[in-house]
Amino acid sequence: MAEADVVHPSHLKGSTLPPDWEWVSLGNICRTTSGGTPSRKNKKYFEGDIPWVKSGELPDGPVSEVEEYITGEAVKNSSAKQFPKGTLLIALYGATVGKLGVLTKEAATNQAVCAIFPPDYLETKYLFWYLRFVRSDLIAQAIGGAQPNISQGIIRKLLIPVAPPNEQKCIVAEVEKQFSRLDEAIASLKRVKANLKRYKASVLKAAVEGKLTEDWRKQHPNVEPASKLLERILVERRSVECLKEHDPLDATLFDQLPNGWCWSRIEDIGAVQLGRQRAPKYHSGHNMRPYLRVQNVFEDHIDLEDVKEMDFPRDDYEKFKLKSGDILLNEGQSPYLLGRPAIYRGELPGACFTNTLIRFKSYTPVTAEYPLIVFRAYMRTGRFTREGTITTNIAHLSAGRFAKIEFPVPPLREQQEIVSEVERRLSVIEELQAAVAANLTRADRLRQSILSQAFSGRLLEKDSKGIPDTPPAFSLAAERQARYGERR
Repeated sequence: MAEADVVHPSHLKGSTLPPDWEWVSLGNICRTTSGGTPSRKNKKYFEGDIPWVKSGELPDGPVSEVEEYITGEAVKNSSAKQFPKGTLLIALYGATVGKLGVLTKEAATNQAVCAIFPPDYLETKYLFWYLRFVRSDLIAQAIGGAQPNISQGIIRKLLIPVAPPNEQKCIVAEVEKQFSRLDEAIASLKRVKANLKRYKASVLKAAVEGKLTEDWRKQHPNVEPASKLLERILVERRSVECLKEHDPLDATLFDQLPNGWCWSRIEDIGAVQLGRQRAPKYHSGHNMRPYLRVQNVFEDHIDLEDVKEMDFPRDDYEKFKLKSGDILLNEGQSPYLLGRPAIYRGELPGACFTNTLIRFKSYTPVTAEYPLIVFRAYMRTGRFTREGTITTNIAHLSAGRFAKIEFPVPPLREQQEIVSEVERRLSVIEELQAAVAANLTRADRLRQSILSQAFSGRLLEKDSKGIPDTPPAFSLAAERQARYGERR
């Protein structure tokens, strides 16, 4: 077969195969075919007992569950074909292109699935792992529009390093042994990742309930209570603005707070404002300025990768100009992310904001750091979701409803202590999360390295000491800390 007629596996270019191995194109030794779809007009075709496998049902492993079943008559009157148990399948197109499966029982497939039948001297599992290894090479050969499509022709041009049959069995056994150990390590990492996420939510919740600073309060019994802080804020506000009288907040409706704390409303702690609506008349003008929208505000950070501009005349600019210390919250978002907050710290001078965001500006002497903790806790515990309205899959939180939400106010000095303690704990969590992410990335590289060694004839030369049962960054103590929030 000519050089242009083969697909070289990029990961093995330059590798020298053992002398008793041989490069062979898949099409020269394997038979391939694809299935088909019975006519949907005949509903009875889909009332049978023959499993009908679609490309999205290939799990990179045994195919044991399918959504639809067809009849023998459907197979007879369409291009669908029944394949025996143990048939190797690969997805030809769609979102799952290149995904693999092995039938656990006789089944038919649709036209997006290619069945591969290796000869007796080529182990099905050996070919399965090789196709898993070179998936990116196959996709690189793909054609099509929005989604890549591979053809049987591309698959048949793929070069395979064929080892002697007995060695194939040994390679498969070693790959699966090492992958089993690697899977255990990955499962452990994912448990730690989930525990860290829960621990972060519990830290934020404990912070706004006063549980993180119980010891601190015992050591500082004489600090100014929150009620005095609210009185001072009210006096200052009355001196600069006309205030409407609010309905009194019934504190008995909420959980009891620690001594010195009190319940208030968000609007009593800071000014609440919705951003300016976008409109065609603002697409051009003499006062083009950058603005932030929901796509720029993530939990505790502003993303400036995609910032747009529109016209903000002087009066609008003064009204919607962001200042360092403003908290921005998503007004519309998926229900579990509604109210996702971040502090604007002057990252983009002169920026304004749109009505997809709510701005909260703390009244002095309260800083933005403590309200941010409250808002993060409310997002994670679903408090904002309960206050919002949901249309389809998007929830909305109006500025008016946001302003009326209850707010736990600690003494000012305790707010500072809460901020310090939350930052300390979350920094530990972030370090662990970064280590988890790094080890998951390392696990992916290890998996590809194992396959590279397997199909270059080097895997059986090495022992498996390089594959840790659990990545070393995660001792049992670290997992306990992530799960239970232990400080020691």
